[in-house]
Amino acid sequence: MKFGRFLKTLGAAAVLGAVLCSCGRSDNKLVMVAEATFPPYEFREGDRIVGIDVDIMTEVAREIGKELVVEDMSFDSVISAVQSGKADVAASGITVTEDRKRQIDFSVPYVEARQVIIVPGNSAIKGRDDLKGKRIGVQHGTTGDAYVTKNIQEPERFPNGALAVAALNAGKIDVIVIDGEPAKIFADRHKNLLILPEPLTVEEYAIAIRKGDTELLEQVNRVIRQLKENGGMAAIRAKYIK
Repeated sequence: MKFGRFLKTLGAAAVLGAVLCSCGRSDNKLVMVAEATFPPYEFREGDRIVGIDVDIMTEVAREIGKELVVEDMSFDSVISAVQSGKADVAASGITVTEDRKRQIDFSVPYVEARQVIIVPGNSAIKGRDDLKGKRIGVQHGTTGDAYVTKNIQEPERFPNGALAVAALNAGKIDVIVIDGEPAKIFADRHKNLLILPEPLTVEEYAIAIRKGDTELLEQVNRVIRQLKENGGMAAIRAKYIK
């Protein structure tokens, strides 16, 4: 081979290698994306992201012999990160919906969840029938957002639940619609807030996986079923829900 052709061949190989390195992830990593302001499912503890979803996916990573890597991003970006291949899974208290099923595959559900109403303790709002015309806060891109938009009115959207709670405490909104277990934690932290007893909806959470990744889907399903059967899922929930 002439030296010039060798250099061209070498250059092409180098470019291909750079492309592969920039696009691929190491085979020994399992990348999970989540929005880490959603306790007890994912939240920050010092410089670590912890929570129910993290513990579930840690068990999956252990089962398949990989290291779990958790990346924090906005909730409305987690599904697109899985679709594009930037992440292997999204585990962020994601409710199973028909619209999302068209975009990604879901594992078997691992918990039943509820959308609930949070109000100040002295609020005149007593249930869903009182919501019309009130300033309703939701987390952007959630099923609470979708439910309020479709069934009640256009809500005020926040990047996360904590910012919605801050707005409620400041009197900028009248009520929040949010998932039940994070609502309990916010109400425990802010004693002036009250969760109304009647939920708006009952839903199921599952792990989001890229369409066509059947091997990973089967592995995640197997671990979730094992955790349900051997008491591991109950132990994980008890660790974070007092």
